[in-house]
Amino acid sequence: MSEVNVFSSAAELSRQLASGGLSSVGLVTAYLDRLDRIEGKVGSFLKWDRVGILAQAAASDERRAEGKCLGPLDGIPVALKDVIAVNGEQLTCGSKILEHFVSPYDATVTEKLKAAGVVLFGRLNMDEFAMGSSTENSAYQVTSNPWDLERIPGGSSGGSAAAVAAGEVPLTLGSDTGGSIRQPAALCGVVGMKPTYGLVSRYGLAAYASSLDQIGPLGRTVEDCALLLNVIVGQDKRDSTSYAPDIPDYVEALKSEGKPWKIGIPREFFGEGLDLEVKTAVEAAMAFYKSKGCELVDVSLPHTELAVPVYYVIATAEASSNLARYDGIRYTHRSEQSENGIELYFDSRGEAFGPEVKRRIILGTYVLSSGYYDAYYVRAQKVRRLIRNDFDHAFEKVDVILTPTSPTVAFKKGEKSSDPLSMYLSDIYTISVNLAGLPGISLPVGFSKEKLPIGMQLIGPAHGESSLLQAAYLYEREHEWTQATPEL
Repeated sequence: MSEVNVFSSAAELSRQLASGGLSSVGLVTAYLDRLDRIEGKVGSFLKWDRVGILAQAAASDERRAEGKCLGPLDGIPVALKDVIAVNGEQLTCGSKILEHFVSPYDATVTEKLKAAGVVLFGRLNMDEFAMGSSTENSAYQVTSNPWDLERIPGGSSGGSAAAVAAGEVPLTLGSDTGGSIRQPAALCGVVGMKPTYGLVSRYGLAAYASSLDQIGPLGRTVEDCALLLNVIVGQDKRDSTSYAPDIPDYVEALKSEGKPWKIGIPREFFGEGLDLEVKTAVEAAMAFYKSKGCELVDVSLPHTELAVPVYYVIATAEASSNLARYDGIRYTHRSEQSENGIELYFDSRGEAFGPEVKRRIILGTYVLSSGYYDAYYVRAQKVRRLIRNDFDHAFEKVDVILTPTSPTVAFKKGEKSSDPLSMYLSDIYTISVNLAGLPGISLPVGFSKEKLPIGMQLIGPAHGESSLLQAAYLYEREHEWTQATPEL
């Protein structure tokens, strides 16, 4: 058996398993040993079960020996953001209010992963209830960026991105409500994809903002994300927002050269607030596409400046409604000092929710309240439609849109904790994609002078995942950014 390189792509590991050069037990043992060595520095994981992981790997090796391999990801470890349900495992959402909750069922994506033979590799840290851009809002620990342990990994899927970047696991699942896959992927130097809204079932995903949430993959390469996307997509009768389009094989799509892309460059994404080093790296990527025969087309997304305020009306309103179920009465933290039912409700939520979650619940309750509903929530929904229209008009002229993923590289821990607005603006380039329900992918395009990763975002039309992956792969295969690894 060959020695395991923990920074190998999942696709390469899959090929080694298929050839017999590697066993799943040997593979996961290498990652478990890596966790033992460095997890104390990174803090990506909330929990993992070594015995259970090795048992899954042994079962995979047995299937292969019997000629019953379940697919290319059979025996490959995949870790899940702690917002996705796995039967019999904790589901905390990074919150004290669910500290002792054990999920009684599998999410649809979990069922699909098990059917594909994946080795479920543990629970990943996150901002509480996916509310944050730095993974500093977790009730349990602060995750570090593997490239600089004094900096944040992004959020809210910071554990998902940091685990891949640190070589702790080859693939992870995160959730993306306003950039929570793409932004940490950019700041940690990995690839992360948000699919079209409804392409992946949300059944078993603890809800933050139901009209915006979407599960998606993170990996070392574009091909890795395509492999995982193949497994998790598809209609689910338990999620009324999912649908059944003609779903292609996304890995096979990468083998196509595609076409000379018309790439839209929105002027609104290259103005004030964009770090010069980020701008330079993204412009170099633009020049690469032009050298490959692609046409760069100026497009306008005029309502972009309204995306952040619209998002923080709609998302907080939906959060206020969704989080009302955590009441201290059924399956959540229950205060021990309350004297009656009303006090129990207020005390339990007051004790167990963190400051950011409280802030967003209060804001959401306000915009839904009598006298303000029309002024804020209804108006925000109307502007959301205008944002979607902007993209529709742009995609009449172009195939994909290219932007920075984040306006800056990873910032230091605590740097923006006292300034919520500055923190919210970390997602300024990703939020509009969620509001429009479109697919987006972030991939590495360079490093700053401080050796911090820089990410580029590609946005596609609804259901345009194949073309989006092809365009990303065109860049990735002629650059070596995904092969860079942090020193830990």
